[in-house]
Amino acid sequence: MRHLLLIDALSEYGSVVRAAEHLHITQPVATRALHELEKILGVRLFDRGPRGIHPTIFGTAFTEHARAVLGQLRQAGNHVADLAEGATGTVVVGNHLAGANILLPRAIARAKADHPNLTVVVHEANPDALMAELLAGRVDLIVGRLTSHTAPARITQKALYREPIRLVTRDGHPARELADPSLSALIDYPWILPIGETALRRELEDVFFRAELPLPRNRVECTSVPTLRQLLLETNSIAALPMLVAHHDTELAPLTTPLPSLGRPVGVTMPTTRHLSPSAQVLLEQLYSVTDDIRAAVAESDL
Repeated sequence: MRHLLLIDALSEYGSVVRAAEHLHITQPVATRALHELEKILGVRLFDRGPRGIHPTIFGTAFTEHARAVLGQLRQAGNHVADLAEGATGTVVVGNHLAGANILLPRAIARAKADHPNLTVVVHEANPDALMAELLAGRVDLIVGRLTSHTAPARITQKALYREPIRLVTRDGHPARELADPSLSALIDYPWILPIGETALRRELEDVFFRAELPLPRNRVECTSVPTLRQLLLETNSIAALPMLVAHHDTELAPLTTPLPSLGRPVGVTMPTTRHLSPSAQVLLEQLYSVTDDIRAAVAESDL
């Protein structure tokens, strides 16, 4: 266990000193444990340099397995606690934009109505970071847009509904007066784009490329919904958002600009390498329950 925890911390912090501080041990103890592990495995796991340590190909491979084992052990502890305490427990759910406005809040509200002692931790991050957290066992499931992934054998994805991406502005935005709010007619306005490492950003770049247009030069890159919303209200910015993010917001509204290639299913991503805890199952069932309401909202919007 101490070797697995050490390798996880070393890969996370890239420093023996910081890893030792995180584990509440001394640097000599951490260094000795690393040497022990490398002797057991017969390979060098990290290269030492002036700016810290970097995993070798062996270190990268072993870290992945170590984190999987640690994730299984965390889940085992959570599972036993859930079974011992009945309806109490904790579920950690990852989220990024899609599903944040209706799906996840409603599912949490319903789960808490039935199980008031259930603790739900919502972890917001970009999709790549959430996937790493899921595979490491630090997130139980992810709610959001389903995209291609690099570990198909280790995760399961369940599509719930299809949510289009729409260009959104504040009510009263001058672009709302345009008879044909095409991308070329909108490109000179300020824009709010997703940050670069997200799938939605890559898809938007492709939309502009297909329209033979550059990315807007006047832009902010942001995926924080509160910050993004306030920017929309206080400026003439345009943002590309999952349709339901602004669905019940009376101060925001979508433009009619077609973005046909940006509709992706929203759903749940779960690990196949471990069973969900009873707490996670409670939330998952409520996510499925809320889905019918969401489908009706999407259909009602005639999108």
